[in-house]
Amino acid sequence: MGQFFAVYATDHPDSQALRQRLRPSHQAHLRAGKHRVVVRLGGPTLDEAGTAMNGTLLVVEAGSLPEVEAFIQDDPYVQAGLFANIQIRPWHWSLGNPEMRA
Repeated sequence: MGQFFAVYATDHPDSQALRQRLRPSHQAHLRAGKHRVVVRLGGPTLDEAGTAMNGTLLVVEAGSLPEVEAFIQDDPYVQAGLFANIQIRPWHWSLGNPEMRA
């Protein structure tokens, strides 16, 4: 399909209620396969106590960075302004990649 990208997003402080309200639509978006982007792994990041969600970490596969950017912009979390910061970086999945096991 293409290359991998790591997406790391940090929530605005005190936004747990917004995150919980939008979580079902966010999860549906990640599974929809729009923009020719496939989520290979992901989940919420947690606070130091490991109890409260405070961000998102995704590894996606796509043909280009603009495809990933469009996919992320369509995420209900992004559209509602949940994230204070989003980083998208090309990523080389070497360790643990099932396609690279010999």
